[in-house]
Amino acid sequence: MEGRAMMIGVDVGGTFTDVFLLDEATGRAEVAKVPTTRPDQSGGFLAGIGRLTPDLSQVSVVVHGTTAGTNALLERKGAKTGVITTEGLRDVLEMRRRDRPRTWGLRGDFRPVVPRDLRLEVPERTLADGTIRMHVDLDAVSAAARALLEAGCEAVAILFANAYANPGNEARAAEAVRALWPNPHVSVSSEILPEIREFERFSTAALNAYLQPEVSGYLDRLGAALKGGGFGGEFLIVQSNGGVMDTSTACRLPVRTALSGPAAGVIAAAHIATTAGFENVITGDMGGTSFDVALIAGGKPGLSPQTSIDFGMVVRTPMIEITTIGAGGGSIAWVDKGGLLNIGPESAGSTPGPVAYGQGNDRPTVTDANVVLGRIDPDKPIGGALDRLDVDGAARAIDAHVGRPLGLDTVQAAEAILRVANSRMAGALRLVSIERGFDPKRFAFMPFGGGGALHVGALLAETGIARAIVPRYPGVTSAMGCVIADMRQDFVQTINAATAALDVEALRATMQAHVDEGLALLDAARSRFEAREATFELDMAYLGQTHTVAVPLPVGVEEGRVAPVTVGEIEAAFDAAYRATYGRLLENGTRRVMNLRSAVTGRRPKFDLATLAPRGGDTEPIASRRVHFGEAWHDTAIHDRLSLPVGAEIRGPAILVQPDTTVLVDPGLVARVDRFGNTIVAPEGRLPEDPEAT
Repeated sequence: MEGRAMMIGVDVGGTFTDVFLLDEATGRAEVAKVPTTRPDQSGGFLAGIGRLTPDLSQVSVVVHGTTAGTNALLERKGAKTGVITTEGLRDVLEMRRRDRPRTWGLRGDFRPVVPRDLRLEVPERTLADGTIRMHVDLDAVSAAARALLEAGCEAVAILFANAYANPGNEARAAEAVRALWPNPHVSVSSEILPEIREFERFSTAALNAYLQPEVSGYLDRLGAALKGGGFGGEFLIVQSNGGVMDTSTACRLPVRTALSGPAAGVIAAAHIATTAGFENVITGDMGGTSFDVALIAGGKPGLSPQTSIDFGMVVRTPMIEITTIGAGGGSIAWVDKGGLLNIGPESAGSTPGPVAYGQGNDRPTVTDANVVLGRIDPDKPIGGALDRLDVDGAARAIDAHVGRPLGLDTVQAAEAILRVANSRMAGALRLVSIERGFDPKRFAFMPFGGGGALHVGALLAETGIARAIVPRYPGVTSAMGCVIADMRQDFVQTINAATAALDVEALRATMQAHVDEGLALLDAARSRFEAREATFELDMAYLGQTHTVAVPLPVGVEEGRVAPVTVGEIEAAFDAAYRATYGRLLENGTRRVMNLRSAVTGRRPKFDLATLAPRGGDTEPIASRRVHFGEAWHDTAIHDRLSLPVGAEIRGPAILVQPDTTVLVDPGLVARVDRFGNTIVAPEGRLPEDPEAT
């Protein structure tokens, strides 16, 4: 590793692949944006890195935020997978929670990723208290595995009843299957999610198996290509929880990459915002396909215990809580039979892309509306694949699909498209703030992604958020997040005991096992850590309640050893968490511990964001053009954003351009460059007087 000083983050999105390069020795940062390649994303990945450095031998770390797993699930393009399960539980994946994809109607069209003929039953039974009532029939397991191989299965999931309480039967079955399975793609539910609730455990393990061949093959191709280019450093993958893992863990647990790319952007946003003095932030990641929103309170993003990638495809693993709507730059505008204008969810993506890209699409998108209104420079499209945008083609598409059906001229139709898109995005911001008890006036808005900064003014006006902070490189924020993310491993174990009968020494032993495994994974990585931390949380409720509250457990870890914990401390922590959530306690209620959740984190060094700030600079416009805002055209100054000096203030209407995005400063707004190179945007009179205060 000696002599290497460069770190590279790569985020693959639906439309563009973003690359962020940091030279640790000099603090120099470079960015690149190239079209995402389909169906194999590795082409865009390698092309983006090649834009920034031809010599991979000088790169110490490559960190990747990937959508390969997510896309494989959404598009049903995983491997042919089999299931070996307990007699009587063959249809758990299909029955789910007895829910349905649509509220009304008696029919549903859900198909599990493993068809019924590939879900095979074997004799075995473990009871909910962990007692093994019937030992697993290993001959039946081996016969089932051979039958699945003969049927052409590439991966298999072993899903036994109550394996969270006692994994013995599953472990013996897994040993038998692995002895004859020709590859490592064997997923065992108790290894992946030793947690109560059969469907969620079965679903997570089955989806993990479904993804293993796809994700493993993808990462192997990338690793081989990097090595072939002279790379000898560490290759890491971003997890849905905002941490990173090595590629061997990612190949074993690909289900943990379900929201990899969006999570990286939120991690970067949290670091940038808190460094700049904003601990409460709502992020809006607008790419070509979607608009992803997350809330950061007190400098920390919220974590969700599970998500549904699509109906019936439940993944239960800790992940950053992100709300996604189909309102990206490539989202298609259309008028329905009732004469209502809609945006998305269908997207033009990167191929063929918006009409203005001139690649065969004839239906208008949000980007086309911004182009027609003069908000995007047609002569300098982002991504580098085109010389000029087709403004006339975009206008014709808007006329044909929106203007004429609604009786609007081109400009009115383009403004209507943006109003609908902005309204949908504002609704997503309100969903994560107001509807969860947070006042948006206490938050700043951080737009990123290629298109987010074009909508700052409209979203501030619609939501009441006081100001926005636009990061230095908003178009590649998720790629930057890859470089910033810590290494983190999450563990869970169902306890299922009343506090009065809780075996605290057994609980401590489980916590210690989690810490030992987490630290071993950190030791196996080649990363340098500034600190190693372990945190613990209990899912608790009163007896008879279904929903639990998260109870942080204040237990220290000294030199890798977990400190003792008492029942009294656990009950006091539960009372505090329950009262904070519901405002009261249940008198004489029996407290119950459902699950233990542990996280072991290796804090990776963070680079100084001040190195991204401009040195000197110029506030003079580089050009001007007419841009439409609201009801009128305005002569608008165009500035090179990366050349603006620290403390520079630009009053709207103005446009700040840079290679990876465009920042729109509406009339009545003012933008100021802070000491980290971020741009703070707020209404006149709402900016702090001292640039250092931002």
